[in-house]
Amino acid sequence: MPLDYEEARFETVHPEPEQEGQEVEPEVEPEAEPEGEPGPSRQPPRRQRFLLQSLRQLGQVPPTQGETNTHVMTIIGQIEGHMVLPTKNKTTKYEHIIPQLVAIEQNPKIKGLLLILNTMGGDVEAGLAIAEMITSLSKPTVSLVLGGGHSIGVPIATAADYSFIAETATMTIHPLRLTGLVIGVPQTYEYLEKMQDRVIRFVISHSRITEERFRELMFRTGDLVRDIGTVLVGKEAVANGLIDEVGGLGAAFHKLEQLIALNAQKGPVLGNDGMNPGFVQEGEGTPN
Repeated sequence: MPLDYEEARFETVHPEPEQEGQEVEPEVEPEAEPEGEPGPSRQPPRRQRFLLQSLRQLGQVPPTQGETNTHVMTIIGQIEGHMVLPTKNKTTKYEHIIPQLVAIEQNPKIKGLLLILNTMGGDVEAGLAIAEMITSLSKPTVSLVLGGGHSIGVPIATAADYSFIAETATMTIHPLRLTGLVIGVPQTYEYLEKMQDRVIRFVISHSRITEERFRELMFRTGDLVRDIGTVLVGKEAVANGLIDEVGGLGAAFHKLEQLIALNAQKGPVLGNDGMNPGFVQEGEGTPN
């Protein structure tokens, strides 16, 4: 039966006899560990193995056990949907993200969520499912685009209550693409058109960009070499109303703390549909 602890190895040490005139170094007592939660190297072996396993499988560690009341979630690589991608691809699996979002909603100790994105996009339905889960949380959410938030990463970034983008980060807006065997071209085209409309409606309803401007950026020619669309860099994403502000990690955490404090004062407010909880930001009234 395997043991829950690591086996210790004991070795018998025979001290050498002291010689006359030989100086003996005094024994040094080990330093006392500082109070508080032990660091990664001082964690119990079982806890270390658990953290390492979570890091390998999910790409992130469980919520911190310290005094923080926020949780950080990363969306990196390619968003994997119903099809398993090759092992050489760095992916974010939606079947890992959705249960974590449910756990964040149910955990009373977590008051806010910081979402960090560096993704090339991926499966449309999986990305929309993650975006819908984020926007339906009753707790404040802030997103931060680092490196890139391309393709289906755009609605995920806009799903948060407030969004940031790094000054050098980019966001690519392009029409939906389909790879593989296509049976029935007219029907497939109509299906892609409807799915594309779903993405557009979601983005314009969770950002300040207009539908006309978003479609113009999506179908622009000359910006991309092998595709149609637009690449927005940092301030351009803010200027077009896609992202709220240019900033980094410190600004994102500061904004999240503000939203948490505001949410604690006024409490969550449900929309007319009763399905999309949110909170009243400063200077706003009850959602129509």
